[in-house]
Amino acid sequence: MRPRLACFDLDNTLIDRNGAFLRWARWWVEIHELDESALEWFVAHDNGGFRPREELFGMARDVFGIAAPVDELIAAYNEEHPLFTWVRPAVLDGLGSLRAAGWRVAVVTNGDPAQQDLKLEYTQLVKAVDYVCVSGAVGVRKPDPRIFELTAERTGATLEGGWMVGDHPAYDIAGGIAAGLGTIRVGTHNGTGTPAADHQVDSVLEAFEIILDEHNTDHRCTAR
Repeated sequence: MRPRLACFDLDNTLIDRNGAFLRWARWWVEIHELDESALEWFVAHDNGGFRPREELFGMARDVFGIAAPVDELIAAYNEEHPLFTWVRPAVLDGLGSLRAAGWRVAVVTNGDPAQQDLKLEYTQLVKAVDYVCVSGAVGVRKPDPRIFELTAERTGATLEGGWMVGDHPAYDIAGGIAAGLGTIRVGTHNGTGTPAADHQVDSVLEAFEIILDEHNTDHRCTAR
């Protein structure tokens, strides 16, 4: 019998992406000798990372009179932003607990490998999971269930009885449901969108507990 799969989104699930962006923006504003209003501008126009970087930095050039071309600003951002990310030791411990319990654990994230891979390496999350699936590398994005099917195939796991944990209803929760996974939503910063997850939690640490508790319950029932 193949092991079950536990999938986790990266940004604002395993790591505080918005917090890291704030750190980066504060640093960027300082090195460009801009005032506090520039920091507020970046946070307001970032749209939680969903605004295209071409658009964000094109606007920034116009607003702040930056001379560098947009493509250079984006390339620098892709190298700089990951260095402002961090992961709590308890998150690494939680992933380790799932793997010790027999789960295959994967990060399934939409995004550009140029930045997502650096975040995973810098935080050591790449060593804490069995597989990393970045949409830009495999050519399919959440909520398309094929990204979960691919992850299951490459980890030797089954989707049956598995989980998707993430922060975005339209990508993480909808995608998990389409793939037949149980779903856990972390936080509410992406609004009250639908579909609703099976569980709503404030922290990914609570998601680890839910998965392990249900796993242990299943094993007790099987043993009877």
